[in-house]
Amino acid sequence: MDFELSDDQKLLRSAVSNLASRFGRSYWLEKTAKNEDMDELWQELARGGFLGLLVPEAHGGAGLGMLEMEIFLESLAGNGTPLLFLVVSTVMGTLALVRHGSDEQKQALLPKLISGEIRICFAITEPDAGSNSFRITTRATKDGDGYRLTGRKTYISGADRADYILVVARTTPYDDVADKRRGISLFLVPAKAQGVELSKIPVAIEGPESQFLVFLDDVRVPPECRIGPEGSAVAHLFDVLNAERIAAAALGVGIGRFVLDKAVRYANERKVFDVAIGAHQGLQHPLAKVKCRVELASLMAQKAAWLFDRSRNAGAEANIAKYEAAEAAVEACDLAIQVHGGNGFSREFDIITIWPWARLLRTAPVSREMILSYIGEHVLGLPRSY
Repeated sequence: MDFELSDDQKLLRSAVSNLASRFGRSYWLEKTAKNEDMDELWQELARGGFLGLLVPEAHGGAGLGMLEMEIFLESLAGNGTPLLFLVVSTVMGTLALVRHGSDEQKQALLPKLISGEIRICFAITEPDAGSNSFRITTRATKDGDGYRLTGRKTYISGADRADYILVVARTTPYDDVADKRRGISLFLVPAKAQGVELSKIPVAIEGPESQFLVFLDDVRVPPECRIGPEGSAVAHLFDVLNAERIAAAALGVGIGRFVLDKAVRYANERKVFDVAIGAHQGLQHPLAKVKCRVELASLMAQKAAWLFDRSRNAGAEANIAKYEAAEAAVEACDLAIQVHGGNGFSREFDIITIWPWARLLRTAPVSREMILSYIGEHVLGLPRSY
């Protein structure tokens, strides 16, 4: 693995940073306060070709990989403009189609994803199943040559602004399969299909994407809405979920860098007893430690992306990267608040506003406890704990 970014990758990082800074943190906060979509930024990302980074050139995309996507997401979040919808639509939705969709699905939908004409949200989590995705109860039953979907999904990011919902459903009930991994299928459901209803979940996290309960009440979909063979979606899911963890790690790294930069600037400018507070080891050493942690998380995320792009098993690296990036982001935010003192709680200094995002990454898209259990079992070879 070459640790030096290519000239094209450096250009990508610079271009994304310039675009993000052009809109700026104030734009992100203004749109969040008004609960408005970031259409202007989204369309600029489309015009720059960023929404098609993972799409093959044959379908009009850039034909790049998760390493470039990781650099892209790091750079965007590093300028104070993290977007969850990029993870669920531009990473998960795109990869589900690119890696497992039919030729017809790719031809019909990938160009629209690239242009920003459509967006996809992802629906796997259920109120009763939680982290045990094998226990989902959303059913897809055969109806002629198509299916009817019934069930509930929770904490679905941006469902109100999605054109399609990537729904994980059971085509065979859990109790009817010998292997719990079987009987799960993936469907691309039109968000405005009859029987789809949304209920907003009030969460105390400032951001442009809201969270929703999604109710599927006998939603009829044609056979071409299914992605991949019936009952074998688990293999597709783990593939896409590794990419999701890499993308989440990139957001964590970007957030960590954003608040760390703020803390360092303040520590250089703020003087107490005639000396900059950054001269004191009580702040200098913690800031240096956080810098180490953020950069190590970035390296692991890039290694995971490198493995993913070569179709090698990236499960361990993707999970470790996501864990470390979340911890680094939380530590960086907490320290930045402490460096700012009372100002750390002021909206004017814009530290406390991003802390919930960092804290969210400890819990979603997969909790740190589940990651540690995965590492314990699959990396260290310890007995399964759940």
